[in-house]
Amino acid sequence: MASQHLPPPPKKKEKSPPGAPTTISALSDDLLREVFLHLPSLPSLVRAALTCPAFLRAVRSSPAFRRSFRELHTPPLLGVFLDIYYPAAPAFEPIRRRSDPDHAAAIRGADVFFTLLPEDDDDRDPQWKMEYCRDGLVVLVNWEIEKMAVYDPLTRSLDLFPMPPADICWDMLSSTCSPLKKTAGLSALSVSLTNSVGHKPPSSHQNPKSGSRANIRVLNTSTLQFSQIEPPPHMEGQEEFIPGETKDGKLCLISKVELRLIVWVRRADHDGVDRWMLDQTILLQDYVDGNSLSVVAIIGGFVYFSTSWGVHPKYCKFMYICPETKELYDLRTLTHSQTSYPYIMAFPPSLVCNKVNPQLKGA
Repeated sequence: MASQHLPPPPKKKEKSPPGAPTTISALSDDLLREVFLHLPSLPSLVRAALTCPAFLRAVRSSPAFRRSFRELHTPPLLGVFLDIYYPAAPAFEPIRRRSDPDHAAAIRGADVFFTLLPEDDDDRDPQWKMEYCRDGLVVLVNWEIEKMAVYDPLTRSLDLFPMPPADICWDMLSSTCSPLKKTAGLSALSVSLTNSVGHKPPSSHQNPKSGSRANIRVLNTSTLQFSQIEPPPHMEGQEEFIPGETKDGKLCLISKVELRLIVWVRRADHDGVDRWMLDQTILLQDYVDGNSLSVVAIIGGFVYFSTSWGVHPKYCKFMYICPETKELYDLRTLTHSQTSYPYIMAFPPSLVCNKVNPQLKGA
């Protein structure tokens, strides 16, 4: 019998050398930014961006990413300052979110007691009074030492200024101001509604020379020039207007009549001329608990307000609503205060780069 030849055994395949491990540094900036957009809040973004230089560079290098992040996330309201100890500094009521530990960490890290404000050694009660709160900054006034302060409770940056002359200071602090986004060639706007007898705007049909008609002044912060615009028409029965901005940066005014919000927006008409237009009336009586409503502020297109029962209430419900979506956020019950200031976390300067690579400008 002829010997049977068996086929030779197959050659063993040589193992390819192991590939380089994929690390976080291999991710592109675009992919990192896509991941960051899914973070729950601005405090979470701050924590992630400061993890390593690559993460920080991805956030700082793209203004478009920061715009998208703001559009996808509601403003991070850390709490509310309540002016219940006038003339002393206000109390702070935090807005807690148990599902977001980074939000809680931001609250714990904020100096809501203003410990860096200067004090008079002979005065045990320094009496710093809050006048304004916006974009993560608070404006305080001390009449005893004749100083004004702009303070960032999160970064603890403090700027002190001498008090302006009394007549200028009183007119300035009795106004209601609202800086707006860049629109129509203006880098920012500041609106105040004042008149010679008070800061509540009465009917627009009254004689402006009588000193009782509302006077709306607009400040272009690029040129530092004031201009004047007409108030909305048909203001009878509407209480004090609160100025602010819509989500797309349009100037708006909101007043209330009982439990209704009247929203006016200044936009171009069919002739291309900017005019006040009645945008909508929001009925709240079916959604809120109370018979009295107070509009607190309009920030980032959201209207912050409180509701309460009775003439001298001890407590109130603090809420905010998005006029575009009609989505209502019921936050918590607070001690009632005639004046309150929502404290909203701003984008930290460490996450913003003023010098942008032209290739990344639209990224």
